[in-house]
Amino acid sequence: MSQKTFSNPILSGFYPDPSICRVGDDYYMVTSSFVYYPGLPIFHSKDLVNWEQIGHGIERTNQLDYKNCETSLGLWAPTIRFNEGKFYIINTFVSEGREARRDNFIITADNPAGPWSDPVFIEGADGIDPSIFFDDDGKVWYAGNCIIPKEESEYEGHHAIYLCELDPESFQIIRDIKLIWNGNRTTSKWIEAPHIYKKDGYYYLIVAEGGTFTNHSVMMARSKTIDGDYEICPRNPVVTHRHVSLMNPISVVGHADIVETQNGEWWMVLLGVRPYEGINYNLGRETFLAPIVWDEDGWIRLDTPYGLIQEEERRPNLEEHSYPKLDAKDDFDGELSMIWNTVKPYKKEFFSLTERESHLRIYLQPEVIHEICTPAFIGRRQQHKNFEAIVAMDFTPDTENEEAGIVLLSDDRFNYSMVVAKKADQSVLRLYQTENSKYELLEEISIENSSKILLGIKAFDTSYDFYYGDSESEMNLFKKGLKASLLSSTVNEGFTGSYIGMYASSNKQESKSFADFDWFKYEAK
Repeated sequence: MSQKTFSNPILSGFYPDPSICRVGDDYYMVTSSFVYYPGLPIFHSKDLVNWEQIGHGIERTNQLDYKNCETSLGLWAPTIRFNEGKFYIINTFVSEGREARRDNFIITADNPAGPWSDPVFIEGADGIDPSIFFDDDGKVWYAGNCIIPKEESEYEGHHAIYLCELDPESFQIIRDIKLIWNGNRTTSKWIEAPHIYKKDGYYYLIVAEGGTFTNHSVMMARSKTIDGDYEICPRNPVVTHRHVSLMNPISVVGHADIVETQNGEWWMVLLGVRPYEGINYNLGRETFLAPIVWDEDGWIRLDTPYGLIQEEERRPNLEEHSYPKLDAKDDFDGELSMIWNTVKPYKKEFFSLTERESHLRIYLQPEVIHEICTPAFIGRRQQHKNFEAIVAMDFTPDTENEEAGIVLLSDDRFNYSMVVAKKADQSVLRLYQTENSKYELLEEISIENSSKILLGIKAFDTSYDFYYGDSESEMNLFKKGLKASLLSSTVNEGFTGSYIGMYASSNKQESKSFADFDWFKYEAK
């Protein structure tokens, strides 16, 4: 009988920096979310392959203040762990620039679905990508990344991994910080994302190395004592794709966490990308799964035929446990699904699911999609290179500054927006492009009736087509062949993937108008 397999990635679309833990027969995973809110999506699985989102770690608008965050700032690289009946997430909050302010915090919950506590910030915890480790003797340890002072550095951005003990109640540092892995040129350049594990009398340290792009990799070290001298794995990197073609179906792999199943197997979750021409990727960094084994010398290796992360992989030795698939069409009945996000937490709620039955109402806000702000935008991740998305909108602009429609968003500097607006006494449909912060009108046509209109986007490997119409069976082509690479993470040098969603703006004017969205459909093609 042929061996059962699964398809990578296990989380498609922008779900980077995965961290995983097991509690009995249940697995929990969290990923980075950067500026999008709610933040820190949390998933549950029984078989490591099928995952269901159960909550968010940051789910209340007053938990964190995102006011100085651009799209690639915010929540970076969480770690999730379980200890004595409680779940912990430790995370970095980055604001005021990528190299400016970095605050590390811990949130806790009795139930991983939430509610999660308000953040407890760890004073004196420098750097990014923290991890928390609960030792057998009851001690709690913090491992993180830090920057070596310029006068001691061997290269620009010289990073190291440091360790300190935390008070188990206050989560504050109670022992001097100690460097345990100096990421020099020969062992691990730009080292980050540490995780500590204890096995067979050793403390193992797994880190990311080589930056977040084409030289990304996973490295390993070990020590007999948690703060002792760490022996570097002689065959590092233990996982990388930097030696294969950049156009490999899966590229830029790294930033890993590992877990042992109840059946004694070991598996690794890590990020990777699925590129298209020119090492572009609009889906962001996604979550992949791979089997690992511990060799006789006490180091891990990928248990795959060629030592690479594969598109098709053998399933874990766990009973298959699937979840109901999300409907392609969201009719906006009841609460807003967890797939939807806003850009940063909103100070004033700009949407309603109750003002009009089975509709999402978005109130026009002065903020615009092409500036750093919290626009009236509700979007979901682009999860496939080829997809079709259609939204049914009911909107009549009162003034020429009002507009509403559908947006493809990389960030404020790179996006496409197709909106209904008003010009004199005529309704018009407009298509805008923002490229490197230059906002320009690409196309404009007059339309007969704007009050009820369908707006659609079809995505192909390298392009997007834009449509409009009165019904799904009668959609008209508005603009064909706009370049997908405009929204690539490579182009914007960012850490997020593309979003697609609903948008309404009064273009820096006050307005009492709103747009009603009857449904939104997203389907892979």
